[in-house]
Amino acid sequence: MFRDLGIMIVLLGRVLAALPRAGRRRRAFAEQLHEIGNASLLMASLLSFFIGGVMSLQAGTVLVERGLGSQLGGLVGLSLCKELAPVMMAILLAGRIGSSMAAELGSMHVYQEVDALRTMNISPVEFLVLPRVLAFTIALPCLVIFANLVGWMGGALVASFNQSVAVPVESFMSNLREMMEMHDILHGLLKALVFGVAVSTVCCHHGLQTRGGPRGVGRSVTKAVTNSIVLILLLDYAITRLLLPFDT
Repeated sequence: MFRDLGIMIVLLGRVLAALPRAGRRRRAFAEQLHEIGNASLLMASLLSFFIGGVMSLQAGTVLVERGLGSQLGGLVGLSLCKELAPVMMAILLAGRIGSSMAAELGSMHVYQEVDALRTMNISPVEFLVLPRVLAFTIALPCLVIFANLVGWMGGALVASFNQSVAVPVESFMSNLREMMEMHDILHGLLKALVFGVAVSTVCCHHGLQTRGGPRGVGRSVTKAVTNSIVLILLLDYAITRLLLPFDT
């Protein structure tokens, strides 16, 4: 575990060192950004809409019973913005995009395409890893913003149309605007930024460390996704704990 952690830190350092040369891989970066961002919008919409709806349905009935139905918008908004949207979008991309990265790089390593790049004096980190890490890191915060908006809309609609909650959309949005502050949004975006760097680095690392043919590719994909999800949850707690004094 510590050996893998050290290799991942070294890989991330090499990616950061290669950032000034990122312009050489503009086309690959654009392709990765489209695959990670645009192609994930439908799944992100469905996930965030129903997360917001379920939160309104579950919390709304409890708040209405206690005469606090007017506070539902702020509860749903803050929960999505600071916690659920960044974590769920990161897990979604880890399963959808991270597995694809690990499988693609793993196949290239098994069939010696990575060694061929080294033979031609082309850095695999700059050629393969940099566009993926950069696109993942940029796309995830953008998806979190999108998920916040869709989740708020889903929460407002469910609160309005469900008879056991019956909180009007105007009241929901008014309380949302009253409770939300800019640092709450930045809190979630910071998490998304850190998750993006961590997940993309882990998945690229496991892809490049693949051994043993097609079976090894399968093992690398499994390790990449499971380790990414565990890392997301650990980083989520750590960042929340570090930022807690600034939220008071």
